[in-house]
Amino acid sequence: MSKSPIDFYQSQITTYKSQLSAIKKKLFFFGLTRLAIFLLTILAVFLLRDHVNVAVVAGVVGFAAFFFVVAKNSVVRIEKRRIEKLLELNELEVRVLNRDLEGLDTGEDFVGEEHYYNQDIDLFGLGSIFQFINRTSSTQGRRRLATILNSNSIDDVETKQEAVKELSKLPVWRQNFQTIASLVDSKIENTTILDWLTHYKTVIPNLFKVLPLIMTIISIALMVVFGLGLISINYLYVWFFVGVGITGFYLKKINELYASASQMTNTFAQYAKLLSEIETQTFDSELLQEQQAMIKTEGKKASAIFKALSKELNSLDQRNNFLFAIMANGFFLWDLRYAYRIELWINKYQLVTHKWFETIANFDAYNSLGNYGFNNPSHIYPSIAADKNVVVVSQGLGHPLLKDDQRVTNDFSIKREDFFIITGANMAGKSTFLRTVALNLVMSNVGLPICAESFEYTPIKLISSMRTSDSLVNDESYFFSELKRLKFIIDEIKRDEYFIILDEILKGTNSKDKQEGSQKFVEKLVGTNSTGIIATHDLALCELSKTLPQIENHYFDAEIVDDELYFDYRFKDGICKNMNASFLLRKMEIV
Repeated sequence: MSKSPIDFYQSQITTYKSQLSAIKKKLFFFGLTRLAIFLLTILAVFLLRDHVNVAVVAGVVGFAAFFFVVAKNSVVRIEKRRIEKLLELNELEVRVLNRDLEGLDTGEDFVGEEHYYNQDIDLFGLGSIFQFINRTSSTQGRRRLATILNSNSIDDVETKQEAVKELSKLPVWRQNFQTIASLVDSKIENTTILDWLTHYKTVIPNLFKVLPLIMTIISIALMVVFGLGLISINYLYVWFFVGVGITGFYLKKINELYASASQMTNTFAQYAKLLSEIETQTFDSELLQEQQAMIKTEGKKASAIFKALSKELNSLDQRNNFLFAIMANGFFLWDLRYAYRIELWINKYQLVTHKWFETIANFDAYNSLGNYGFNNPSHIYPSIAADKNVVVVSQGLGHPLLKDDQRVTNDFSIKREDFFIITGANMAGKSTFLRTVALNLVMSNVGLPICAESFEYTPIKLISSMRTSDSLVNDESYFFSELKRLKFIIDEIKRDEYFIILDEILKGTNSKDKQEGSQKFVEKLVGTNSTGIIATHDLALCELSKTLPQIENHYFDAEIVDDELYFDYRFKDGICKNMNASFLLRKMEIV
């Protein structure tokens, strides 16, 4: 039997804490070793000061050993950061499984008034499904995840499901990918990088494909000849200033290239690792194989191509060492050598790089979906109905954001062109039920597992009006904002088929006007053969079922037991008879 998610994370936490402890000990050892080598080297040079040759050798060997330990220490520090991040990821998952979302990204910036549903159904915002799901490590991955949730796409649902299922079974791979992505310390956005690459125009002539090599060969030859005493040092001076002059002629152009490219070094280095993770993993699902194919090039892996650019950028970065820059440019045309190579890379790959960035963003986003699937093994993947007249047939349907011990599930089924009117007392569960249906439909279309015992459906787009608000920015009243929303729905259902969810429409007008307007609007929807549900306190709206056979009445009830209000949150057939506003006013001593 496989481990439960919580057991897996606890096991990983134990492992990474042990590894972190070992790494800290290793770093402490390296610190002592580095100090000891430094002090011993100084002592050896001092004691051997009368034997200059031996003292120089001791100094060179000692400082070589010192820098070797420094390099090893840097590698271990990088590994420490990786382990710390993995530990943090697993501790986060334990928190989330306990419904502690404090500090997690809410995605509120992805909510739009003109969207089909995202302002209504707890998709974004505090305590939202986005906050619950999102584990992206890049800005682009975050946007891609939001785009997936906002897409309202009903295409290839089963293909999406297979990708989510496969990634849900790869928790270690997903966390490694997430860790590498989180360690990208980019100073600029990927969109800026892509824009720069796409529009970059080369400035270093093709002459510098071979000239730095020629310059290097001649420089070494002159140094050897000078060392043999065959020429004076003046020849080296002249040759040095020739190199400095050539570099100086192109210095402004090199500086402009370096100013932009140097900010991308870390991004390309880490993205090379991410691409390598994708390339080396075997995927079976069609969607992930398609993504993997996007980073394949003829004869060379995308990771190797990114790594090559990272190497060239690092080499150009050596110009920051002033003494090295002067000597290397004077004798070897160092800046021009690597500026030319970087431009050569840009010319060759500037039009395909966006595909590699897109692939990384897609995996970053889909890893979040796979993580959600892993975290919810009791949830089920919806099946596609063979009968196209079936919209939803479900059992034990519940809200995925509620805790197991607080969640009340309901059976819910609806056919094409049916319209349900749901009545009920205040706080009886109408709005929660609407969001339960809506959120599970959206998650089904995305390919996620949902909170249900069984769920068969025909993929259908969602459109809703549940949380209309007035707009101070546009100087719009609540009522006018609601009318605009209803007009938006009417216009959209002319173009495509949607599952419509409405919650207490026309709240911004008087009761008689609201009743007449609501009836006409529901009649309009039924007349367009639409499918959906509407929650209302207006019992008169239920009378439509007498003249429109497409309409069914359902309700949520409240009971007063021993002078206390009791809710069972059960979805029932019929019309609600028990209302609770007067009771609550009296109970709370308001009236």
